[in-house]
Amino acid sequence: MEFWQMFGIVGLVALILEIVIPSGFFLNFAVAGFLTAITSFFVCSFYSLIIVFVVLSMLSILLIRPLLLKSRKADQKSEELENMYIGKIAKVVEPITKSSGTVTIFEERWDARLATEDAEDIPEGSEVKIIKSESLLLYVEKV
Repeated sequence: MEFWQMFGIVGLVALILEIVIPSGFFLNFAVAGFLTAITSFFVCSFYSLIIVFVVLSMLSILLIRPLLLKSRKADQKSEELENMYIGKIAKVVEPITKSSGTVTIFEERWDARLATEDAEDIPEGSEVKIIKSESLLLYVEKV
């Protein structure tokens, strides 16, 4: 087996592990494995390639991992922002039906819909409890 094949397999196994266990950690080794496989066309010493793999793995961990963690934190922050309204009381500005309606909460105006299909329409001026949030749409029920 040639060196490029060995390091290609290392990169592929690390990539499969990253897919199975999405932690962002194995992706660093996959990148290092594939880059070392490319490097093996120019370097013929196995020990030199091992050193290249280790150095590339460390560089990848130092450079790529912070970017992955930053994007993960941004996703969590947006999810927390959506969930901060759940369970809160809002005031109905426009009557809420299955297909339309508006509420205000924390001096913000949001589109709202009935949380359940069989619920009655909620008139303007009523107070509602927010049950769930999907993007820019709140699902509510009458208090």
